[in-house]
Amino acid sequence: MKKTFNIVNIILITLVLVLASCYTALGGLWIKSLASAGFVVLMGVNLIYALKIKTDKWKFSIVMLVGHVFSMVGDIVLNIEFMIGAIIFAVGHIFYFVAYCFLNRFKWIDLIPGAIIFVPSALVITLVPLFDFGGIFMKIVCVVYALVISLMLGKAISNLVRDRNRLNIILVIGSFLFFFSDLMLLFDVFGSGMSPMAYIIFDTMCLATYYPAQCVLGYSLMLLPKSTEKSEI
Repeated sequence: MKKTFNIVNIILITLVLVLASCYTALGGLWIKSLASAGFVVLMGVNLIYALKIKTDKWKFSIVMLVGHVFSMVGDIVLNIEFMIGAIIFAVGHIFYFVAYCFLNRFKWIDLIPGAIIFVPSALVITLVPLFDFGGIFMKIVCVVYALVISLMLGKAISNLVRDRNRLNIILVIGSFLFFFSDLMLLFDVFGSGMSPMAYIIFDTMCLATYYPAQCVLGYSLMLLPKSTEKSEI
């Protein structure tokens, strides 16, 4: 059974990355929407796998799928109304954070990695003169968003420190790619006074890491242990 699901994963991941490449080269909201829908289907397929093996981590699986749905909607809305799209994305990150807490119960010490990531991120947003947010409200939105995604990445790192297994390694990789993608988006959308080539580079790097991040997170459910197993590296 797992072999069949792995083949389906390969097909879906390839499809998402091909669509993402087409969107990067050609643009078009409909192509972006198809790519985003693709990683939700990927997560949905792997949720079916997780339920079939009767994993104890079914709550993690379901909440991850909800996070993916919010990411898909946020990804699409971002092109129409940036602020609303960013808020929807932030909600998706909150669901990812909650999902990670179902893997390893939340402890206050989990906030330390997130804080270490957030502080320099907030300083970059608020102090670097390169950015033009068009007003204090958008700057606040970006800082709050940075807090949410920093806590998400921090929780993934904390889980890996507490429990070193393949699943947590994959979640750290996916979360980091997501964080890096959003950092590139920050420069692409709010950077001012840069050369046209710089904008192209930041936009390309944003997309080149965003869709792989979603595919990695979507694949993570394939690494869930059965109810009688313990996941190891």
